[in-house]
Amino acid sequence: MISYLEFEKPVAALEARIAELRQTAQGGDIDISSEIRRLENKSAELLASTYKALTPWQKTQVARHPSRPHFKDYVEKIFTDFMPLGGDRLYGEDQAIVGGFARLDGRRVMLIGHEKGNDTQSRIRHNFGMGKPEGYRKAIRLMEMASRFGLPVVTLVDTSGAFPGVEAEERGQAEAIARSTEACLALGVPMVATIVGEGGSGGAVALASAERVLMLEHAVYSVISPEGCASILWRTAEKAADAAEAMKVTAQDLLALGVIDRIVREPVGGAHRDPAATCAALGKAIGEELDALSGRPADELRNLRAERFLRIGA
Repeated sequence: MISYLEFEKPVAALEARIAELRQTAQGGDIDISSEIRRLENKSAELLASTYKALTPWQKTQVARHPSRPHFKDYVEKIFTDFMPLGGDRLYGEDQAIVGGFARLDGRRVMLIGHEKGNDTQSRIRHNFGMGKPEGYRKAIRLMEMASRFGLPVVTLVDTSGAFPGVEAEERGQAEAIARSTEACLALGVPMVATIVGEGGSGGAVALASAERVLMLEHAVYSVISPEGCASILWRTAEKAADAAEAMKVTAQDLLALGVIDRIVREPVGGAHRDPAATCAALGKAIGEELDALSGRPADELRNLRAERFLRIGA
């Protein structure tokens, strides 16, 4: 069952009416199939026009949709032979950041990403995708392992930001994020990062400092959440929509600014309406980027990363 967002209420009303008519048609003698088709067409047109004109704040809501595909969904539908690796060899295991060996269309890769969870229990277990220092240190360990074995690194970014709790600060959160970012930039193998939902602050950059950065069409990527920005600038989170507009958080804005390199289209109505199609499109895009980077020497890959980040804002 689809969970509708606030701006989708007109679509929800039409689809509820369609469901009522279908139920009526099952037990009645009157043929209302033409009316059902008419309403289905109207609903599809309304959904398409709504998603064609989404505001940055509405895109933020779509990026946070609870039914949007998460890391485990992409693993199941895009990758094969996934072998998760745990622990940072310093403190412990962080389930907000998951990683391990995998195959993409037969190609061996090191896959790393944020996992938010899809129900209350799993969200608590994965800390809502907010990584702790041990999570980022695990990511560093896996990236170094990928370099040793000559495996390209693929990251799937989906976090509102790194965990801000006291215990994370006590264990060196800022240092872990900085070193994870440094590890990305120093990699001697190809790296492709994709913002699949939320890309929040340094918690996202630490896994997205790649030579190729992709974004799903309705994902968002920003230095701070719209609510956080609004709270700082206007002392109220109610200005979040204004903050999202000003910060240029959408894939379309960020492509124009040179922050990302490619937008991966989502099905009409967002990734949550057709996860299988979203996964197929993303897998194809990542494969194409890895093909384009394959065989390049380590120094060239590092230079590509340095150049793409130095161009931002120039």
